[in-house]
Amino acid sequence: MTISVRKVAAAAALSAALTASLAGCGGSGTQDAGREARLGTPAASAPAASAPGSAAPSPSPSAGAPGAPLAGAPGKAPTLAPGPDGLTPVFERARQHTDKTVALTFDADMTSDQGPRAAGGERFDNPQLISTLRTLKVPSTIFMTGRWAEEYPDQAKSIGTDPNFEIANHSYSHHAFTSPCYGLPALDGAAARADVDRAFAAFRQAGAVNTVPYFRFPGGCYDDPALRALSTAKVTAVQWDVVSGDAFAKDPDAVAEQVLAGVKPGSVVVMHCTRSAAPVTEEAIRKIVPELRKRGYRFVKVSELIGT
Repeated sequence: MTISVRKVAAAAALSAALTASLAGCGGSGTQDAGREARLGTPAASAPAASAPGSAAPSPSPSAGAPGAPLAGAPGKAPTLAPGPDGLTPVFERARQHTDKTVALTFDADMTSDQGPRAAGGERFDNPQLISTLRTLKVPSTIFMTGRWAEEYPDQAKSIGTDPNFEIANHSYSHHAFTSPCYGLPALDGAAARADVDRAFAAFRQAGAVNTVPYFRFPGGCYDDPALRALSTAKVTAVQWDVVSGDAFAKDPDAVAEQVLAGVKPGSVVVMHCTRSAAPVTEEAIRKIVPELRKRGYRFVKVSELIGT
């Protein structure tokens, strides 16, 4: 089946500088899976990955076997049924557009080759942001790379054992799952599938338990082959409908205004949990959260949006 490639809406909101550090994370993505795969079918929460039509992974004694989901991606969270031809389903916004709920999501980015930069003092974490989310009691979904969990295992465990948060998979390496994608090195199908498993393994190694079977493509870039490569991982791919513009932003008010202007009932907002590349996100959150609450919004994790 050949369907034309399209860009995810609002891609223009990110600056060209995104390529240099976050390599397009939270930018535009390509996709050719059609509306069925984008929206999925009503959520399912069946824990047995082997059941026909089930889209939820469950830990298995043979989790280390090729093609099997690793423990650390429990099957309790709701997922979408596979798209056409069994493709990995894609979620962008809640199907229920009347309930004033919104999911704030934060990409904890670190590529597999950024260890020397971290050793040199660059901070890819943002503990103050996590602290503020806790203080404001904002349930959130953190899309974490496996490399980030390895660099900051104590933080990964702290986030992944806090019921306020859920950890979703943002790949291990933050390499592209299709090309071109902001100049990121590209993984082939087998390597892409292994990269997802490796990230779940890193979360497990760090001691994170609040992990969910959701995946966000690095750079938001994907196509049919990428969705097909991940089909055996039994994850739901999660995109967004609101781009915060926090990457490399220096004005928290501008970030807050962009989010507040874009949020609708059921929205998924993409932001970042990387101090060096998104330095004003925490300050923007302190403006966004009270204003959205004043407007009657309730903050939820992605799992709750998918479950509605």
